[in-house]
Amino acid sequence: MIRVVQKNPHSAFRIPHSTKGIVYLVGAGPGDPKLITVKGLEMLKRANVVIYDHLISKRLLEHCQPNAKLIYVGKEGGSDPKGRKSRLSRLGSDPSTSQRAINRLLVREAKKGKIVVRLKGGDPVLFGRGGEEALALAKANVLFEIVPGVTSAIAVPAYAGIPVTHRKLSSSVAMVTGHEDPSKPDTAIRWDRLASATDTLVCLMGVGTLAKTVEQLIRYGRSQEAPCAVIEWGTLPNQRTVAGTLSTIARRCEHARLKPPAIVVVGEVVKLRHWLAWFERKPLFGKRIVVTRPADRAEELGGLLEELGAQVIRLPAIELAPMKVNGLFRRTVRDMGQFDWVFFTSPEGIHWFGRLLRSQRKDVRVLSGRHIGVIGPKTAASIQDLGIHVDFIPKRFSQEGILDGLKARRVTGKRALILSAKGSRDVLEGGLRRLGMEVTRVPIYRTVVPSALQQGVQEIVPACHDDRRAGRRQPIDLVTVTSSSCVDHFAEALEAAGVADTIRHLRFASIGPVTSATVRERGGRIVIEAKTSTIEGLVEAIVALGRQGGGKRRGIPSLSTSQAS
Repeated sequence: MIRVVQKNPHSAFRIPHSTKGIVYLVGAGPGDPKLITVKGLEMLKRANVVIYDHLISKRLLEHCQPNAKLIYVGKEGGSDPKGRKSRLSRLGSDPSTSQRAINRLLVREAKKGKIVVRLKGGDPVLFGRGGEEALALAKANVLFEIVPGVTSAIAVPAYAGIPVTHRKLSSSVAMVTGHEDPSKPDTAIRWDRLASATDTLVCLMGVGTLAKTVEQLIRYGRSQEAPCAVIEWGTLPNQRTVAGTLSTIARRCEHARLKPPAIVVVGEVVKLRHWLAWFERKPLFGKRIVVTRPADRAEELGGLLEELGAQVIRLPAIELAPMKVNGLFRRTVRDMGQFDWVFFTSPEGIHWFGRLLRSQRKDVRVLSGRHIGVIGPKTAASIQDLGIHVDFIPKRFSQEGILDGLKARRVTGKRALILSAKGSRDVLEGGLRRLGMEVTRVPIYRTVVPSALQQGVQEIVPACHDDRRAGRRQPIDLVTVTSSSCVDHFAEALEAAGVADTIRHLRFASIGPVTSATVRERGGRIVIEAKTSTIEGLVEAIVALGRQGGGKRRGIPSLSTSQAS
């Protein structure tokens, strides 16, 4: 199918280009979106049109221009990522027909004067039909460039702890395809010459023909005891590796139910996996963790979890929106000098405060002479980055912590200003009044429910249940929550989707006791609570719990009653 997604056409950002278009055949790498080359990413950011395949990471497409045209041409299984039937698959039974349609599309878009990126998995010319596409462009007199990519033939074994060469074990390597053009009457692979010609053999897309490949290798001289490994979904957090020998590998893969995409490695270097399997030993490897932070803040937590091996599902449960400047805000800014203390309860607060000030042709200099109190180090850092000194950070990073810390200070009779989100907890306001302070609270931003949350929840809900009858383990290991608003919005989305009861089947990792209390009120279960209420503290708590479980690959280990909070 060719599926077109037109991104925002009203973006002011435009890349100048000549009236003569060009096509960049770009290798996206083997799966991990960070393995794209610097030049490949640069071309992706410049492109007006991106034509991409089935296994391309959605994270890569986020780098495209806001007004870029995205065209999906995946042919895997005759479906696109949304499960709709592929139009390409109906153009004819000959797979080359579909390829001809892609070639025509490349030529047509380039001749419109567009910068076109043909984004292909791995390397574009290693079993990727990039050579065919380049020939079609050359015949049509269309400018093109080939941007090599990291090939799965080398990267996937490396992620499984298998270097394809080693000075003492392998000085040669051959790469073959296990998925030849089905229209060819016979195989073009000379197994009689290839079987024992090199120390290491890498077979791409070879899991479907594994038994036949093994038979040919043994028939033409490769030892039945030759070490062999098959790697599924290589370089991704759901990577699986099955190792054995040529005589056992097919049976082991069948037992493990390995499916494409997978590659096969044969050779003595497979034995090194015992010592070098670095990726699968990451502390959170294989764990699927939902991050509910706002989209513009999710990367801080999501990036840390991914570095530790987790598969992160970004599902923002909260979105921040500005408040309109009103009389209360204008009077507060005008009379800022009357306040002794100004409190910020989130890192976002200083951002939205500055934004409102700019609309009034003012800036944070209005805070000059005020004592600044914050809820934690991240909020303090966002203020100190502006050159403003922070006078008070509590030991416990919460509104309650602020109140505990202020008890030792003389604040009776002082005047306080709280700049926070509309509808946020009023613990600080009430507590300061009890300490004898005169308090003014001004909302400077508001939280709203993201429009895509309900759809996102519906997509993960089938994965939230432990379906023992189907022999499946719980695929969603954790849902991370960093505020009560995140919890409330997430629960409301489940309710709107008609699956409110699902919250009981989820395991939550909370940033602190206040957020944990909200999870429990909503019927959820806390299995992890950060000792320090920061993103780093939350990640440390998740890793610590994973280590208690002995590094299990899937699922956060079950907790005893004494461990669960």
